[in-house]
Amino acid sequence: MHLIWFRTDLRTHDNSALAAAAERGPTVAVFLLSPAQWAEHDDAPSKVDFWLRNLEALKAELASLNIPLLIRTADHWAQAPQVLLELCREHSIEAVHVNEEYGVNETRRDAAVEAVLQAAGIGFHSHLDQLFFTPGSVLTKTGNYFQVFSQFRKVCYQRLYHSIPPLVSRPRAQKPLGIKADQVPTAVNGFATPGEALQALWPAGEEEVSRRLEWFTDDSIHDYQVQRDLPAKPGTSQLSAYLAAGVVSPRQCLHAALRSNNGEFETGSVGAVTWINELLWREFYKHILVGYPHVSMGRAFRPETEALAWRQAPKELAAWQEGRTGLPIIDAAMRQLLATGWMHNRLRMVVAMFLTKNLLIDWHEGERFFMRHLIDGDLAANNGGWQWSSSTGTDSAPYFRIFNPLSQSERFDEHGVFIKHWLPELASLNKKEVHNPGALDGLFAVEGYPKPIVDLRKSRDRALTAFKKLPVRQPAGTPRKELVHD
Repeated sequence: MHLIWFRTDLRTHDNSALAAAAERGPTVAVFLLSPAQWAEHDDAPSKVDFWLRNLEALKAELASLNIPLLIRTADHWAQAPQVLLELCREHSIEAVHVNEEYGVNETRRDAAVEAVLQAAGIGFHSHLDQLFFTPGSVLTKTGNYFQVFSQFRKVCYQRLYHSIPPLVSRPRAQKPLGIKADQVPTAVNGFATPGEALQALWPAGEEEVSRRLEWFTDDSIHDYQVQRDLPAKPGTSQLSAYLAAGVVSPRQCLHAALRSNNGEFETGSVGAVTWINELLWREFYKHILVGYPHVSMGRAFRPETEALAWRQAPKELAAWQEGRTGLPIIDAAMRQLLATGWMHNRLRMVVAMFLTKNLLIDWHEGERFFMRHLIDGDLAANNGGWQWSSSTGTDSAPYFRIFNPLSQSERFDEHGVFIKHWLPELASLNKKEVHNPGALDGLFAVEGYPKPIVDLRKSRDRALTAFKKLPVRQPAGTPRKELVHD
């Protein structure tokens, strides 16, 4: 008997570990509930709820294959080795199969599980699944992990040109095992269930993600390069939550994009090429977790930036978190996050630069807040994005590149459609006024909407001064001792 241990790979199609286990013999499946660990990782209630709803859908898919899904609890990952060992002994398991996960805590967990199982004579097999290339196989000529995305992408293109990662076949149904599947809980302690309105935005299951992927690659991908920057338009794939939970694989996404672009990944449709580049950005940040593990331990990729004099400004931080900064594009984006568990990617950069540059508040505060609210929260992507925006990370924007929220708003939400949707109190303003109601005086001011909490020009100068005081840039180094997963 073989055991497939599901984590962030909640699907039956194109699942490397599931296919490998089923090929070797009768298979059972398990998922570990780890609420204490999830809380340590700042996983959002909406994300945990999304996992549970997709587990229920996965249970039905597995039932069609006669693979029972078992649910066990390992409140903290330190308990995982013993919990899995007991399960293996209960069902006479000869080997456990998993798909690789990245990040320090994840790799330490898997190493501990492997050691305990092997000591008991039980095999442990780890499979490449959520990436195109094994970390450590895409390196510079000097044998180091890439620190610049464009260089990383070039090597990836060369690899893809010679060999596109194939899709893995869904297993055939096995003979019934006589093992009853467990009930999937609808909630876990410590994580409130989100409202039905949010759940309705993110239906669970492989059938739903297949529908979304087909719709995007058939109808929208060719306009993606332009439409993706317009928050009022449905120009993005809306697949990030499904990728983060592993309900769809990056290989499935790549193959769908290639089908829409006549098999091309560098030429042809600019929109399709741009979207494939986004898949490679996701890949890049996960390779960074492996090559530079200190970034998953709460440290800046660029060590010299840890000397930056961040401001302690709790009232301004709260205003940013609650969407009441007086800058409409910032406030609308934050309200979108709070209501839907998701934020448009262009706006993620805008609000991140506003927090870290205009307010000069530590990027950790933003990274943590995002993880606590994002249904698509992913350590590699979230950390990479925040460090890029705050100029502390790999391939980061130069510190003097600071998005102006007013010009970003005017450029990407010209008529204020997105702003007015999330800030209905500004609905009466024209397309010029809506971007900066703080400039209106007296009778023209909007009652109930705050004045800007910061002067954009002065705050930009303050940020530049702070960054100029940093020591000379040093190469990414070894993490300090006794670090924790942030």
